[in-house]
Amino acid sequence: MTLRKRSSLLGLLVALVLTLPPQFGMAATVSTRSLTARKKSQKVSETPHARKRLTRLSRSRPRTTRVVRTGRTRRHRFHERFTASSFMDDNFEGDATAGEDLIVRQAAIDALGNMNGTVLAIEPTSGRVLTMVNQKLALSSGAQPCSTIKLSVALAALSEDLITKSTEISLGRRSRMNLTTALAHSNNAYFEALGRRLGFEKVSFYAHQYGLGELAGYNIAGEKMGTYPQEEISSKLGGVGKMCSFGEGISMTPLQLGAMVSAIANGGTLYYLQHPTAPEEVANFEPRVKRHLDIAPLIPEISDGMAAAVSYGTARSLRVNFNEEEILGKTGTCSKAGTRYGWFASYAKTDVGRIVVVVFLQGGRPTFGPKAAEISGRMYRNLYDHAFFAAHPTLPADTAADVKPVGTTQ
Repeated sequence: MTLRKRSSLLGLLVALVLTLPPQFGMAATVSTRSLTARKKSQKVSETPHARKRLTRLSRSRPRTTRVVRTGRTRRHRFHERFTASSFMDDNFEGDATAGEDLIVRQAAIDALGNMNGTVLAIEPTSGRVLTMVNQKLALSSGAQPCSTIKLSVALAALSEDLITKSTEISLGRRSRMNLTTALAHSNNAYFEALGRRLGFEKVSFYAHQYGLGELAGYNIAGEKMGTYPQEEISSKLGGVGKMCSFGEGISMTPLQLGAMVSAIANGGTLYYLQHPTAPEEVANFEPRVKRHLDIAPLIPEISDGMAAAVSYGTARSLRVNFNEEEILGKTGTCSKAGTRYGWFASYAKTDVGRIVVVVFLQGGRPTFGPKAAEISGRMYRNLYDHAFFAAHPTLPADTAADVKPVGTTQ
């Protein structure tokens, strides 16, 4: 049989098998379903117990660090969780106000609003507390000073002739910065470098000279002194570098910061702060000097950076509300144990007198240093609109020369 006949016979047999009914042989089944067709998703019902368990697990899941890749770099975004509230109603109830300046107090209350914080106003040439809003918080044991500690570190470095305002410090292969820019932008690396060069002993010595770790007030009932460590904090916490950039391990009160900034504003006299509580105390008020600081030649070196912070740096939010007079200051922002802190200490440099304002806030995400600066701007605006600077000239700046430190003989 030829090859052609064999193939024809084989084809006939295959066709015959395919046409037979199932009972006489095998039948071929052809599927018409598309190969790309997908099954529809089936719904899975959850019991109430399962839903509760999943909700509980999602709420208890710890927050993680999200890694964002941009080109060759990796940037970590950490979302901190805060438990404290940034707002509080009637946070000035119970304050002793009989000896305060009513114009200054109302300006502070209006500026603070319902923010969870305190406002302190001081006459820097006498140490008189003009107002203290939310005295319970102002007189507490204090909080981490955050970047406001950089004022103390800057004065220490200037006192040791380590830098001038124009001395540039290398912060990396291509980065250099001077004191004015570092204060304006609150550069942490710059002040960590200063702290390491100074060392803990010198940093601690000057901090105590400027009033940290001791009571700032004179017979102010309920005042706490905060804390300053007796030795350098652990290297795991950043050592002296973190102490000089964030105030790590330090607890500072608004009164201590106000006294230090007052000494900068008046030329170097550290007054005891006094808070009159009755009209007769105001009438018989006498300034009390704690000590004279040898910082007068250094003030022009540090004041440029404080002015730059308000002009274009971290405190520029102050200028949204006030531009009429020159304001010099320093912000601070940090957090600890679920609470965020916002500091701003400043003074108004006017022709008729000066006033020091310290704003301290605590709470959650809405709380930070620039917010404290914004509140200070509102307060300066209120004072200016009520002609405070013209109507309330302060004591001349040189009266401190005639005032003996407390405890000295005439």
